[in-house]
Amino acid sequence: MAASVVTVAFEGAEARRVDVEVQLTTGQGAFVIVGLADKAVAESRERVRGAFAGLGLSLPGKRIVANLAPADMPKEGAHFDLPIALAVMAALGVIPLDALDGWAAMGELSLDGRIMPAAGALPAAMAAGAMGLGLICPEASGSEAAWAGDTRILAPRSLVSLINHFRGAQILSAPAPGPIVEGEAAKDLRDVKGQEHAKRALEIAAAGGHNLLFVGPPGSGKSMLAQRLPGLLPPLNSSELLETSMVHSVAGLIARGALTRARPYRAPHHSASMAALTGGGLKAKPGEVSLAHNGVLFLDELPEFSRQALDSLRAPLETGEVMVARANFHIRYPARVQLVAAMNPCRCGHGGAGRGACGKAPRCQLDYQGRVSGPMLDRIDLAVDMPAVTAADLSLPPPVEGSAEVAARVARARMLQQARAEELGVGDGLNGRAEGSFLEKITALDDRGRALLAQAAEARRISARGWTRSLRLARTIADLEGSGAVQRVHVAEALAYRRANAPGEEGVSA
Repeated sequence: MAASVVTVAFEGAEARRVDVEVQLTTGQGAFVIVGLADKAVAESRERVRGAFAGLGLSLPGKRIVANLAPADMPKEGAHFDLPIALAVMAALGVIPLDALDGWAAMGELSLDGRIMPAAGALPAAMAAGAMGLGLICPEASGSEAAWAGDTRILAPRSLVSLINHFRGAQILSAPAPGPIVEGEAAKDLRDVKGQEHAKRALEIAAAGGHNLLFVGPPGSGKSMLAQRLPGLLPPLNSSELLETSMVHSVAGLIARGALTRARPYRAPHHSASMAALTGGGLKAKPGEVSLAHNGVLFLDELPEFSRQALDSLRAPLETGEVMVARANFHIRYPARVQLVAAMNPCRCGHGGAGRGACGKAPRCQLDYQGRVSGPMLDRIDLAVDMPAVTAADLSLPPPVEGSAEVAARVARARMLQQARAEELGVGDGLNGRAEGSFLEKITALDDRGRALLAQAAEARRISARGWTRSLRLARTIADLEGSGAVQRVHVAEALAYRRANAPGEEGVSA
């Protein structure tokens, strides 16, 4: 007797079809799982055996072979328990053979027959819907899977309730999607006194999705400003919400199907490894740069990260995705993030000027800042030097403008970018990602502006990437002013934020 059911295996944030085929044959009693299964999948036979015993069922004294096809695709995770158990029950006649037609299944089993939650319910439901199937998943994951739209969802609490449903003794109702919840309360810019230049840079970065670096002594407000960036950004739209939630689902970060439109904000410690930042490890899970997809990745104490870990972010910052390569498979995760970084000017923190100045300046500064590679710094659009906050700054009343006022200007600038993109037939019109002919069309520099940019590129040794990023930045500055054309003054401000490629190089007059 043989039976089969569909399940999925995860490759990054995507779910791939896997057919679970179970066959009962004569021979010595054994339970074998084949098909490039990892340790967790191989242990499914003991969890299935225990769950059957919890229901008062026993496996026959026959050879049971569970084949997971295609055989050359790696299979990982305990979510194969439920499809294997269902195929065995169909082969034994516990449920009708045709009961599993039109369904995919995923879920972990406990030894008493309960169906435990498993990560990845949302991408599994999306994949099932694309195959024209419904999805059977744990009750705790039902509200998450229901976000897949028109996909039929069954979310039983245990094998008993699922058996009763297929026999018609108990009808399971479809779960409702989980709630849209508010994220953590956004911190307000009114809390930051002084640092008006840095606030201006933060607003520009938010408006165009640009990468940003704050350099200043301890207590100058670098982390405070970075933490207030999410409050300036618009909420996730529907497609961004789905993309972000699928990554979080694979990582097991969605609780009871609750999604949020607040943009992700991830701030890993500087001891994080390369695998922790970009993804990898034993099961190639998503890293911090993917968990921050469509949001903000904040790297505090930038030079304290290992150079290998930092340089592993260079490609994701350009392409918006991470490729985790293994000997027998490659996994792709989305990683479209806005990078915000902060660093002290030198190891002691104070740099070479003012009170408490470093006695080893400028050598200490050059050595410390040199820990961050030039190609990594070349991907920073705005670099802001922040002086120490003075007692006079702290004694001032709270600023008149807070996050709400700045966020309104950011929203208007982004609406202009989106309108331009729709007019020119471009999907993603955010200035921070503009390139090629689209970038040329939306900037269209006049002769004075182009001459200034060319002079700066020659005098300051600006790379081709730096040229492009300066154009993007100038376009965002013009959008914040409501200017249709990018003018010389916008180029000048953009160049003022461009970090020098070499110490002691001469500036360019605007």
